[in-house]
Amino acid sequence: MSFSSTWLDLREPVDHLARDPELLARARRLISDLPDARIVDLGSGTGSTVRALDLPDAHWTLVDHDETLLAEARRRSGSRTSTVQLDLREVSAIPLAGAQLVTASALFDLVSGDWIDALVERMTAAGIGIYAALTYDGTMKWNPADKADAAVRAAFNRHQQTDKGLGPALGPQAADYLASGLRQSRFDVSTAPSPWIFDAGHEALYAEMVRGIATAAREAGCTDAEAWLERRLDALPELNAQVGHLDILALPPA
Repeated sequence: MSFSSTWLDLREPVDHLARDPELLARARRLISDLPDARIVDLGSGTGSTVRALDLPDAHWTLVDHDETLLAEARRRSGSRTSTVQLDLREVSAIPLAGAQLVTASALFDLVSGDWIDALVERMTAAGIGIYAALTYDGTMKWNPADKADAAVRAAFNRHQQTDKGLGPALGPQAADYLASGLRQSRFDVSTAPSPWIFDAGHEALYAEMVRGIATAAREAGCTDAEAWLERRLDALPELNAQVGHLDILALPPA
């Protein structure tokens, strides 16, 4: 699965607002306290996580399968950033040597349990922590409510569990699965909600988001999806919605 830089730019301000501030601050302190720290960002896109953490002294390795996005990341990032074009299905090829932290944003709901197991195994062996932000948790809140909200959400969540290129995706179960696997490997795991919150000023992202939800719901068999989309777009002047995500910060055993 690949995303356009236009979509990633549209969502970045809302992503940055959604991140749990305490976990973000702890991740920053962790790296700030390490000399010449190295971070590996998975599914990096144009480097939104680099900009969110804002760690000028850290060296970043950005990993993505899309060279166009990586080229944009190089343009936007400093000299301490390098990029690796890699099919993320190859967990064993992810360049973790020398890293102190793995980061990812809005990635883990798109991957399989086997993929997470393989990554956790590698991080455990190497003693590397992880800061995984903005994993979709399956929840949506709409005001005003719509009679088709529950049916659309259920269909969208089913669609989230189809194969996105990294095995049968865990979708809304991904954050809990990742946190559980890390705890079983004796990581010190902290989690916090990081919902997208839509109100005035976020109309463009909201419109693209509900179109995407409706398309996925329709593909998953929801016959109410198109009518729901029309009503949701008509409700733009009363924009008030939330889409749930979860942030995870996990540090390896001391």
